[in-house]
Amino acid sequence: MVFGPIVVGSLAVAALLVCQYRDYRPGIIVAKLTAASSFVWAAVAWGAMDNPYGQIILLGLVLCWLGDALLLPPGQSLWFQLGIGAFLSGHLAYAVAFLQGPLSLPGLGIAALGLAVFTFLVLRWLAPYVPPDFKLPVTAYMCVISVMVVLAIGSSVATGRPAAAIGAVAFALSDVSVARDRFVAPGFGNGVWGLPLYFASQFVLASTVAV
Repeated sequence: MVFGPIVVGSLAVAALLVCQYRDYRPGIIVAKLTAASSFVWAAVAWGAMDNPYGQIILLGLVLCWLGDALLLPPGQSLWFQLGIGAFLSGHLAYAVAFLQGPLSLPGLGIAALGLAVFTFLVLRWLAPYVPPDFKLPVTAYMCVISVMVVLAIGSSVATGRPAAAIGAVAFALSDVSVARDRFVAPGFGNGVWGLPLYFASQFVLASTVAV
């Protein structure tokens, strides 16, 4: 068990929520980057560099670290679009990683149906709020993350190890809080559940390199 990065990451997420509540920007930057660095650190400690699967997962984690950095500026700026691109690339890396192992066809089929409904409902919910220049990036992002989750579930069913599916589903759900905060109803409440869920999902995905 890797305790160091988990403890540091947990404390950083707690500090991040406090800083967001107080709108203390320097603290937000330091806490968020520390929390993101912790899940990269955890993957390395778990042995991500020892095999191709782990290396691809590590690439996805680094891309998500970059996405966290790019999303630090508030609002719907160019940095936000670049952040979406970084996270989209991270999801692609995770998807490629899950393709390295066995996949359950029934698991893929059932997951695909569920994610199709999830994607449709989220895009329909966001449609009135997303500016025209964001519609294509948001749609592409939702499609990519759905594919990633489907592959994660297919992998978990085939291997009997649920961590990939748990991490991927939690990651997708945490993105709903980001979308709500940026497009629908900005506010501290989005981060209260979204941030812990997001960072937990990254640690869970990082832990899959240890198997």
